[in-house]
Order: sequence, then C-alpha cells, then structure tokens
Amino acid sequence: MKSLLKLSLIALLFIGFVSCSSNDDSNNNEGNAKLAIRLTDAPGDYDAVFIDVKEVVVKYNNGQDDVVLSINSGVYDLLELTAGVNVLLFNDEVPAGNISQIRLVLGEENTIVVDGQTLPLATPSAQQSGLKIQVNENLDAGILYEFMLDFDVDKSIVSQGNGGYSLKPVIRATTVAESGAISGKVLPAGMLTMVTAINGPLEISTYTNLQGNFLLSGVPNGVYTVTIQADLNLGIPPLVVNNVTVVQGEVTSMGEFNL
Repeated sequence: MKSLLKLSLIALLFIGFVSCSSNDDSNNNEGNAKLAIRLTDAPGDYDAVFIDVKEVVVKYNNGQDDVVLSINSGVYDLLELTAGVNVLLFNDEVPAGNISQIRLVLGEENTIVVDGQTLPLATPSAQQSGLKIQVNENLDAGILYEFMLDFDVDKSIVSQGNGGYSLKPVIRATTVAESGAISGKVLPAGMLTMVTAINGPLEISTYTNLQGNFLLSGVPNGVYTVTIQADLNLGIPPLVVNNVTVVQGEVTSMGEFNL
C-alpha cells in the first residue's frame, strides 16, 4: 500500500518535475557531450585530392582547455566524399561547453592528381596549427551532436604560378543535435541507484553519482518510462514514472526524488 501511495504521489507530482532545461543552462556545461565529426566534399574539377588527416583539435571559449581528439586518421580522397558519402573521423564524448573552432591537423602526404599526374599539395600552416574551422557552438552535457565538415574543393585549391598547387581550404561546418537527455536527482545521496528509460525495445540506463545526480545521455526523441531502482539489498521498491518526453537537442529535467 505504501508503495502504491508513493507511486501515486510521484505520478501527481510528475507534471511539476518534468521540464525542458533549454532555458536553464546552469548545469548543461558540466559533464560530457557526445560528438561525431564527419568529413565530406563538394565536387571539384580534378582527378583526385588527397589530404592526410592526422588529428582534430577542439578549441573552447571561456578558458576551457583545448581537446585533441583520437580520430580515424588517414589519407582521404576528397573527391570520393561526394553525393552523400562521408567519412566518420570521430565519435565519442568530449567535455561539454562552448567551442569556438575545430582544427584539422594534416600530415605531409597531401597530393593532387591533375590529368593523371600526381603533384604535391602545399598546405601552409596545416601541419602546425591545423586548418581552422569556425564553429561557435554550445555543446550541452548528455546531447549527441554531429558536425559535418564540408570541403569546397573548387574554392580550396589554388594554382600557383610555378605549376604547383596549394590548399587554402574553404570548409563549411554544420551541426545537428541528434538526441536529447534526461537528468534528475535521487535522495538520499550515496546509494547505488540505477535509472532506466524505456521506449519499446529501446532501453537506456545509468547510475547516480555520489551526489545522487543522474544523466541519461544520447536519448532519441520519444516518450519514455523511467524506472529508479535503488540497490536491491536495501529493500526499497522502485519508482516508475511514465510519459517522460525527450526532445532532440534538449535536456529533460525530472527534478528530485526521495526514496
């Protein structure tokens, strides 16, 4: 009976608990966001354009440290990355925050093929500081963002007077928030508590931290049933909250729960 009463109270209070935190970013820059970076290209009038991608650096605003990403490095022919084809350079977590630039750091194996002839492709400063792509995008914790780095080869290749070629890249960066997230807090803090969101066959779980906070990240659009289950050895019945709505690009805050 007590369990049923508790669940009924949770259901009644749910409307007050669930709100989108897009207007309250106080906690959204703490923790990690999920980031995917893809490379693609607009066609150019050459046989091939090979660039040697060594690493990607994400530069932050507001004094946050830069992050060097461990990427899928390699030599890529930009002219093969057209008509919807792209290469996934990175897909992992990064610190949340406001990023100013993405920099592609290139190696030395950059070449261009013109009329069947392979020629060196000069890349001034690209091996040191990287190709700078202005972004100015805020990454909220728990949200999956996908960046598409779109080269414009025709505008990026410069023919030099000595018959050589250099790369002065024109790159357009677009981003899409691909998921949402669910946050909340479970009290008393310090208990090992699992939080699970279910929508049909999709099930996403996490645990609370020492302060009792939880964040279910990378959650697709939809309506979820969220179950909060303390350590079974404690004998505390689970709390079940229905109709938790997740919106792409937003963090749905469920507020606090007392077990």
